[in-house]
Amino acid sequence: MRVIVIGAGLGGLCLAQGLRRAGVDVTVHEKDPGVTARFQGFRIGLAEQGRAALRGCLPEDLYSLVEATLGDMTGPARAVDPRLRPLHEQPTEGATAADRHVLRHILLAGLDDALCFGQELTGYHVRSDGRVEARFADGSTTTADLLVGADGVNSAVRARLAPAVRPHDTGVRFVIGRTPLTDRFAGLVPGFGTRVVDRDVSMLLGLMRFRRPPREAAAELTPGLSLPGTADYLRWAMLLPPGQAPEPGRDGAQRTVLARTEGWHPEVRAVVEAADPDNSTLLSIRVVRPGQRWPLGPVTLLGDAIHATSPSGGNGANTALRDADLLRSLLVDAHAGRRTLPDAVDAYEHRMLRYGAEAVEHSLTALGPFLPVPAPLAPSQP
Repeated sequence: MRVIVIGAGLGGLCLAQGLRRAGVDVTVHEKDPGVTARFQGFRIGLAEQGRAALRGCLPEDLYSLVEATLGDMTGPARAVDPRLRPLHEQPTEGATAADRHVLRHILLAGLDDALCFGQELTGYHVRSDGRVEARFADGSTTTADLLVGADGVNSAVRARLAPAVRPHDTGVRFVIGRTPLTDRFAGLVPGFGTRVVDRDVSMLLGLMRFRRPPREAAAELTPGLSLPGTADYLRWAMLLPPGQAPEPGRDGAQRTVLARTEGWHPEVRAVVEAADPDNSTLLSIRVVRPGQRWPLGPVTLLGDAIHATSPSGGNGANTALRDADLLRSLLVDAHAGRRTLPDAVDAYEHRMLRYGAEAVEHSLTALGPFLPVPAPLAPSQP
C-alpha cells in the first residue's frame, strides 16, 4: 500500500509517523518551502484525546519527548476586569499545553526521506485501476493507493473532492502575541488561564511553561534531534470588535492592543509592550463545516481541511490528531489484509465526519462567551 499526504501540519505528520511505523509506504507533500516558512502559532491545548493519538502514532522515544516538552495548566480559570480585580473563577481539571512549533518539529523527526517541501498540489485524478495520481506545480506527479488531504482550511484537495464545502469567515478577528515569561508576568496567570474582560474587548492570557526546555529534553531522550530553543512564554490574545483591523507596520498588532487597553492595569500593558513583534499577528477565525459526504474513493480529508474549528474550545488540533490515529489504525488493518482499503476509508469517513461536525459546533458555542458584542457566526450548511 502507498499513501500520499498533502500538507505537513500536525495531523498529516502524525498520520505519516503512524503509517511509517507500521511499514506503510507514505510520503508527505507540503507547498511551503520549509518548516519555518510561515507563522505556525503558539501554545495549543493538548487534551487526553490528542495525547492518546500521539501515543498511538509515534515511536516511544518521540512520544516521551512530547510528554517532556508539554506544559501543565493547573488551577482555576479566572476572569478579571481591566484593573485585574477578580470577577469569577471556574474550576478546571488537569490540562496540558504544547507549543505548536516544537510539537511540529518532533512530528517531523525521522521523516526526512518522506518529506517533499515546495510541492503545491494542482490537481489529481482517479485512474481506471482505482489508484490516484497527484499533480504538482513543479510538473511532477506521483501515484498512490490513497491520497489524504491534510492541507488546512484552504485545502486544494477539498476544493476538488467536495467543492460545496467552503470556509466560512465568522467575522471575528484577534491579535495574538508572545512575551518572554518572567516571574513578574507569571503572576498574571496563577491557574489555567486569565481572561481580562472589558466592555467591548476581551484579552486572554495563558502560560507556556515547558516541563523541560525542549533542547535539553531532546538531547537526553532523542540524541541527534534538534528542537527549537523556545523558552517559556506568556501567550496573549485580544479579540477585536467587528470591523477593526490592526495598525500597519511590524509592531502594528502591539500598537493596536495598546490603544485598546488605555487605562488598563499597567502589568497587562507591560506584557504587550514586552512582546516580540515578529511573533505578534492578526488572525481571523474561519470554520469549515463538513457537508454532504462525497463519493467513496481513493481520496479523503483530515483535520482543518474538512472540519476547521474556532480556537475556542481547544479541540482543533486534538480533533486533527484523532483523525490521524483513527485513519492510521484502519489503514494498518488494510495493509495487513484484515480489511479492504475501501472499507477502511469508508469506516474512517463515517466516524470522522460525525465527530468532526460536533467539534466545529462545540468550538462556535465556546466562542460566544468570549465575544463582548454579538457577532455573526457560521450558518449551518444544508
